[in-house]
Amino acid sequence: MLIRPRVCEDLDACVEALALVHAADRYPVDWPGDPGGWLTPQGLTGAWVAVEGGVVAGHVGLARGVEVVRLFVVPAARGGALAGRLLAAVRAAVGGPLELEVSSEGAAAIAFYERSGWRRVGSGRAAWLNAAGEPALVHRYVSS
Repeated sequence: MLIRPRVCEDLDACVEALALVHAADRYPVDWPGDPGGWLTPQGLTGAWVAVEGGVVAGHVGLARGVEVVRLFVVPAARGGALAGRLLAAVRAAVGGPLELEVSSEGAAAIAFYERSGWRRVGSGRAAWLNAAGEPALVHRYVSS
């Protein structure tokens, strides 16, 4: 599996991969009207993809210099440490600790971050709604 910086030509394949993740995990909670735009949020300073045979199997973005955003791995590629490899690519680019927010509904993601040594530093309500239609509870983590 090759991990490399995302290029414009990858965006359609990233949207296809995101659709698989959304169907399996409801991430993002609500399918965006413009999924390509959702994968390219304001403040994005970099993005990486995991690709095998021309198919995008994972994605991660970096915003505001240290914040991990839009991290996902398609269900068929899970269990092989791909999320950790994507985070390692971001960490290598930054050269220091990273930050991220994760919804309390993302139990598997929270377990992964905590197993990987990330430390919860706070929690609060988001401006967007969770699956129950309430302001989502999000936890903020910092890498070691």
